[in-house]
Amino acid sequence: MSILTQTAGLVRRSCAALLAQDCLLCAAESGDSLLCPACAQGLPRLALPRCPRCALPTPLGEVCGRCLTKPPHYDVASAVYRYAFPIDRLVQSFKYGHRLALGSYFGHQLASLTKRIEADLIVPMPLHPLRLRERGFNQALEIARALSAAWRIPIDATSCRRTRHTIAQADLPWRERARNVRGAFDCASDLDGKRLLLVDDVMTTGTSLDELARTVKLHGATQVSLLAIARALPP
Repeated sequence: MSILTQTAGLVRRSCAALLAQDCLLCAAESGDSLLCPACAQGLPRLALPRCPRCALPTPLGEVCGRCLTKPPHYDVASAVYRYAFPIDRLVQSFKYGHRLALGSYFGHQLASLTKRIEADLIVPMPLHPLRLRERGFNQALEIARALSAAWRIPIDATSCRRTRHTIAQADLPWRERARNVRGAFDCASDLDGKRLLLVDDVMTTGTSLDELARTVKLHGATQVSLLAIARALPP
C-alpha cells in the first residue's frame, strides 16, 4: 500500500471521527450518519403489495378501486415509508426544526430504496412565496437535490409555481383537500413530451400532487410519476 493511499485512509478516518454524531432518534453514536443502524432499520417501511397508481396497500398489488373509479392525473406513485412514528417526527424536525441535513438523508433513501424512475426532469413540489418566506427553504427541493445527484436527472424548480396561498392541507379533513388546492398551481414552461418526476416529503391524500400533475399535463407532460419519502394511510 502506497504512502499516498495510507494518508488518504487516515484522513478519511480522522474526518469521520471529527464528524461523529449522535443518532437523531435514540442519541446513540451513529458515526457520520444521522441515524444509527438500528433506528434506520426500524423505520416503518410502506407495506407491499400496493396500488401502483396511488401507493396504498392492495391485496395483490392491483390498482385499487378508488383509482379505477376516479383515476388520478399522475400515472404512478411510490414512497419508502409509512407516515407513522418515528418518520413523522423526522419529517417535522426537518420542516419545522430546520434540520436541513435530513433533506439529503431522505433523498438518498429514495434513491437507494425505490426502483429508479425514468424521467426527463425532477419537479419538487413548489411552495407559495409566503410559505417559503416563513420556512426559509423548500423541503421538497432539498430532498430532490440528493435524488437528482444519485439518479442524474436534472431538477426544474422554476417552471411550476404555487399561485394560491391555501390553507395547510394537514389542517383540513381529507374530503376537503381537493377543493382547497384546485387551481393552486401554474406552469410557465412548455413541457411537451416530457416525463416528469414530482417529489414531495409526504403524500397524504395525494390531492396537492394530483393537482400539480393535472397542471403539468395541461402544459404537455406525457408521463407524471410521484415519489415521496412517506405515504400516509387513510384513517
